[in-house]
Amino acid sequence: MSAKARAEGNGGPSGRRAAGADPRRWRALWVTLVAGFMSLLDVTIVAVALPSMQRDLHASAPAIQWVVSGYALAFALVLVTAGRIGDAIGRRRIFLVALGGFVACSACAGAAPSIVLLVVARVAQGLCAGCLAPQNSALIQQLFRGAERGRAFGLFGATVGLSSAVGPVVGGLILTLADGPGGWRWIFYVNVPVGAVALVLGLRLLPRTAPSGGQRLDLPGVALLGAGVLTLMLPLVLAESGGVRALWWLFPVGAALLVLFVRWERRVVARHGQPLLDPRLATSTRGYVTGAVIATLYFVGFSGVWLVFALFFQNGLAYSPLASGLAVTPFAVGSAVAAAVAGRLVERLGRLLTVCGLAAVILGLGGAAAVLRWAPADTAAWLQAPALLLGGLGSGCVISPNVTMTLRDVPVRMAGAAGGALQTGQRLGGAVGTAALPGLFYLALGDGGEAHYRSAVALAVACGVLPMLGAFALAVRDWRCDRGGGGRGCPDEISHSHTHAGQP
Repeated sequence: MSAKARAEGNGGPSGRRAAGADPRRWRALWVTLVAGFMSLLDVTIVAVALPSMQRDLHASAPAIQWVVSGYALAFALVLVTAGRIGDAIGRRRIFLVALGGFVACSACAGAAPSIVLLVVARVAQGLCAGCLAPQNSALIQQLFRGAERGRAFGLFGATVGLSSAVGPVVGGLILTLADGPGGWRWIFYVNVPVGAVALVLGLRLLPRTAPSGGQRLDLPGVALLGAGVLTLMLPLVLAESGGVRALWWLFPVGAALLVLFVRWERRVVARHGQPLLDPRLATSTRGYVTGAVIATLYFVGFSGVWLVFALFFQNGLAYSPLASGLAVTPFAVGSAVAAAVAGRLVERLGRLLTVCGLAAVILGLGGAAAVLRWAPADTAAWLQAPALLLGGLGSGCVISPNVTMTLRDVPVRMAGAAGGALQTGQRLGGAVGTAALPGLFYLALGDGGEAHYRSAVALAVACGVLPMLGAFALAVRDWRCDRGGGGRGCPDEISHSHTHAGQP
């Protein structure tokens, strides 16, 4: 099916308002984007405040790591389950409950008098964030059609890219403004007024939908998927304290649990039950598997390079946290601008947009690595800016168009679970990247020294580009299959037909 035909089938290529479309859909979208921005920002914003938290709360290094790790683990664990529950009982209801919980947990984290209570609040905050995330993409599926959906996903992609890239900048700015003991608490307190306003607006603007009813939650599926994701991610999020070395045996266990999960879901479908994640998304939904793998590979490099840049600028060049964040701002700016524009082009250009975007990211990050390896220390941040801007422009053409093309043929009734699975892949990829790339950086660093820092950052960023090359190869193959209507080397769902996922 051509992009034009898809657009016409979903409300018209011009993006005109479809009959029966919610007139408040754009205002509702902004509410969900604000909530999504907060939840994703909290993945990275906390990192710059860890030293002051550790000092104020007299925490050990392993304990303070759980402020970040606990949030990331809880976030990833509930994505698919929360998406499935939202599909069944109403996305508005889950979104509002999760947003209210996120605001309350942010206040508790800011007021925490001890490291134990801070970690508990962060884990609870991560659970709420994981419940919010799949409702965002599902509400876009529900509210928008055709070209409008591409524009909405463009804004969603800009939110994802911007929140990931500006976390260190925002964190450094807050610490600068709230200087002194306890200043780190405002990292969490800032969520309270913003989240409260979003909650009030969400009550007014988010659409009510009748629960589908008669659907039972697949509890064995929940247990198998949760255990599989937990065992795969736990060694990665504890990598800094030796988690990969000590817990490597959890990787085959996690893989085995995910295989059991897939077999169980197939059994549920064969018995005409309600699976947690319908396996026909992989076999009958055009582009879903390819898009999910592209996203996972991309986030391996995308998530890991920011920690490497922070280590290089702060430890190697003695930048402040704020200055370190500002040094990578060109990427964030380019990503936000390009994502908004790419959302308008995705229906016309399709997978070609992702191919061009990945090429730009690879060239941009590769160029930045070369500059940081050879440029004078006092001008390195300025000289790398054009390369990072190019990479950011490319990133904006990767994240949001890939989300659009991955989810475009998913039926609305499955949108939450499908979006949750897509984001679970992103979180797993991010966990691999944030564990592996800093590890490579430290391995190359050796005893330190400016020359060693230069070699270490170049090696780590170059390794971050490698999984992006894999994503690029997949995107090129998918684009060629799209152009040629399938054939040798194309996935079955491409070569056999452009089956719409409403069929399963």
